Amino acid sequence: MCTYVSGLSLLISRVFCKHGIDESLVMSPVPATSGFRTILSLATQQNMFTDHADISQAFVQGELLPGDGHNGKVYISSPPGYDEDPLHVYCLLKPLYGMPSAARAWHTTMSAFLAKEGCATVGFEKSMCTVTIDSARILLGAHIDDFVIACANRQVLDGFRARLLEAFEGTY
Repeated sequence: MCTYVSGLSLLISRVFCKHGIDESLVMSPVPATSGFRTILSLATQQNMFTDHADISQAFVQGELLPGDGHNGKVYISSPPGYDEDPLHVYCLLKPLYGMPSAARAWHTTMSAFLAKEGCATVGFEKSMCTVTIDSARILLGAHIDDFVIACANRQVLDGFRARLLEAFEGTY
C-alpha cells in the first residue's frame, strides 16, 4: 500500500529527504578539474584524438535505485495547473530532475554501461575510467552527463563514442 503524497516537492521532502541520510546515496561523483587537465595533457603528449559527448536529459535516462520511494516505487501527483483528478497518482519508471537521488541513479546507470564496456576506474576518481580496446587505450572523464574521451586510434574512439550514444541519447 502506497501513502499518497501530493505534489513533487512534498514528495521529495517527505519520502526522500530524511535527516541524517548518507549523502553518498544522493550524489554523483565528479572528477577534480585536475583530472580533466590530466586527460587532456596525456592526450596531447601521446597524440590522441579527443571527443566530447553530452548526454541529453541524463537523469531521466537513469534507472530508479532500489531504495527510492516507498518499497522501491515512487509515486507523484500531477503538477499544479494541470486539469487532472487531484487524487490520480503516477508511478515513476525513471528518476526525475529534482529527486535527491536522481544524480546518483544516473551515475549508477552510466557506471554499469562503462563496466560492461570493460572500463575500470582510475584510482580514487569514480568518474574517470580507462579501457583498452584493440590495443588502443581510451581515457574517459565524466562530469555528470558530459564526457571527455581520448584515444590514439580514431576508429576505436568513434566506435566507443557510438556505443555510448546508442546506449544513451546525446550529442557529439
